[in-house]
Amino acid sequence: MTQLQIIAREVVDLMLREKKTVSLAESCTGGMIAAALVDCPGVSAALLEGCVCYSNEAKMRTLGVLPETLQKFGAVSGECALEMVHGICDYTGSDCAIAVTGIAGPDGGTAEKPVGLVYFGVKCGERERVERRVFSGDRLRVREQSAALALELLRDMIEEKQGE
Repeated sequence: MTQLQIIAREVVDLMLREKKTVSLAESCTGGMIAAALVDCPGVSAALLEGCVCYSNEAKMRTLGVLPETLQKFGAVSGECALEMVHGICDYTGSDCAIAVTGIAGPDGGTAEKPVGLVYFGVKCGERERVERRVFSGDRLRVREQSAALALELLRDMIEEKQGE
């Protein structure tokens, strides 16, 4: 099993045990998180829906990302990731959500925003967080690492909630 498959199974088991639902807003991962979750039997009780909002227009239309956010900070930003996660939660009514936006490469990077830069928005109930990471490797590797970390962040947030 890959790391992504292992963490997906852990997340699905945890969500089923906690009776939580999740929705996804994926950009650079292109549905990889949804695919990893769908590989796990029983996920239909937890996964409400996911969208691949790759273009800025899709982020605005589907997730409600503000044009001002995209103009000021860009699609690859913590601000955009946060608006994406709020947008998918508002749209689906899920308990939890993940949003991912980044530059998978091999092109598109700059000195300010290098290839491998990814922002994550994670929300569960009223709790939310935004994370920034820079991954190395080719396009597929950046996407795989991003999908795995997104699920790890969600798992950690749900487990933190249990400890309260």
